[in-house]
Amino acid sequence: MNYETSVTAESAEGYPADLSDDSEVRASRRRRWIVIALVAFVVLAGVAFFVARGNDDGAVGAGDDQSQLPVISVVTPGRTTIAGEIDASGTLAARRPLPVGSVGEGGRVVSVPVDAGDWVDRGQVLVVVDRGVQVQQAASARANIQVAQADAELAQANLDRALQLVDRGFISKAEVDRLTATRDAARARVQVARAQLGELQERTARLNIYAPASGLVLQRNVEPGQTVGGGGEPLFMIAQGGQMEMMAKVSEADLAKLSVGTKATVTPVGTDTSFTGQIWQLAPMIDEGNRQGTARIALSYQPGLRPGGFASATIASGTIVAPMLPESAILSDDEGSFVYVIDGENKAQRRGVRTGIVTASGIAIVSGLDGSEQVVLRAGGFLTEGETVKPQKVSADGN
Repeated sequence: MNYETSVTAESAEGYPADLSDDSEVRASRRRRWIVIALVAFVVLAGVAFFVARGNDDGAVGAGDDQSQLPVISVVTPGRTTIAGEIDASGTLAARRPLPVGSVGEGGRVVSVPVDAGDWVDRGQVLVVVDRGVQVQQAASARANIQVAQADAELAQANLDRALQLVDRGFISKAEVDRLTATRDAARARVQVARAQLGELQERTARLNIYAPASGLVLQRNVEPGQTVGGGGEPLFMIAQGGQMEMMAKVSEADLAKLSVGTKATVTPVGTDTSFTGQIWQLAPMIDEGNRQGTARIALSYQPGLRPGGFASATIASGTIVAPMLPESAILSDDEGSFVYVIDGENKAQRRGVRTGIVTASGIAIVSGLDGSEQVVLRAGGFLTEGETVKPQKVSADGN
């Protein structure tokens, strides 16, 4: 059987009243704590936002000027002992070239015992010339001497006989004088014949061509079978003592810095081998076309030095003690060379300078700086005098 029981207000009076009231209290408390938590979260978030914003505003306000300044690399150069060097280029040549040709009557060349590139000694035969005709002429001259000698002996004998007869009165004084003159003439003809032979021998000896000095044969312009004669073109070119030189071309300003005896290092093109020499002569004139002069660098004989070749030279030009700056730090305009230095207020100030020795490490500043300044390393061309910057010290190489 199903029984439905309805509970009315009157009948509910028998149930415990605190069951429903307790549930409502717990729900109300939960809602209250949730609201309090939300409010606290919002308040804390707001406080944090305003605090953070205030800090940001303060930081921006305090560093606003610094953040807008350009950062410029600067270097303090100090003072350095700088060895000056001048780079030059030019050609190699024989320092004392000796042209050698035929000084005799000449003739047909029989042999040439030397060639270009050979080393020869003073007096060594360079060319042998045929002397068949001269040999016969010398033989004839010797025969003439014998004839003259015989005539002289006969004249002397005649004079001796005449002197024996003059005391007896058979020969006059005039005849003795004539015989004496004949004897003297005969003796003179002997001397003439001997002189002619000597001359012929000298000419014959000069047919061959000899080295006038020891040295290196640079050119050979004669071959066997060729006919040579005196006064012709040189047959050989010899570098006396094998001495070479470099004809270094330097600017007018650099030439004024050099002096005789200055050391130099010469490197021929196409080789890594360098040779040490020294300046032995400076050109007394400047080429009007290119404003350059010639520094002649003496070099000892070395197989790697070939006259006519091209070479580069590094010439020492003294030492100085001065600040050194890289090329990027030095600017120039119509007023001359200058740099920018950063003063105590971090302002860029123009400073006129005078440059000196140029090396691979930098350029010497001979006036305008004492080495203690903060010099703008780069970007000086973008600065204006008096501009405030933020300097950042670096080394001279930019690191």
